[in-house]
Amino acid sequence: MDPSPVAELFPHVRIVMGTVVGLAITRLLMTVASIIQHPQRGKRSLLHLLWIGSMLLELVLFWWWEFALHRIEFWSFGLVLFIMFYATTLFLMAALLSPDSVSDYTGYEDFFLKRRHWFFGLLAATFLLDTIDTLVKGQNHWSRFDWSYFSQVPLGLVLCVIAWRSASRNVHLAIVGLHIAFQVFLITRFFNTVS
Repeated sequence: MDPSPVAELFPHVRIVMGTVVGLAITRLLMTVASIIQHPQRGKRSLLHLLWIGSMLLELVLFWWWEFALHRIEFWSFGLVLFIMFYATTLFLMAALLSPDSVSDYTGYEDFFLKRRHWFFGLLAATFLLDTIDTLVKGQNHWSRFDWSYFSQVPLGLVLCVIAWRSASRNVHLAIVGLHIAFQVFLITRFFNTVS
């Protein structure tokens, strides 16, 4: 199939991508609502709630960031597949923060720490996917960033390896704190306008 002009394909990609992001947000919000409605079902955890907050922010940032795709002149099936894969990776991270049941665990934190390999493997993948996504959007998009944006990949990968290896609550609290701080920094530095 020949590449399709953006005017024909981008709205369709945006709808499907928005659906995946919306499902991830819904899943996280339903987990928070369930914790509020039934606090005895699973032991609450600051670590778990911070990651939910960070993931909600990450999903909104991804959705906002993808507006820059409107500048792409031609689409291919491979590019659409890439965008859907990226969105699906974020959905899977949200699903890992929103288990159907924690009855086999001592609570949400125990579930999260025992599933951390999956979560941080997916998070590491998002750092790499974000770099490819930035490249796909073109030189003008890429050139608006400086070292502070590009440092997230090596630093994020190192933190993912540390989190993968450690089951320490304090290590994980520090990592989620750094992740949220960096998200806020990116918002204030780069996300004031669509570009």
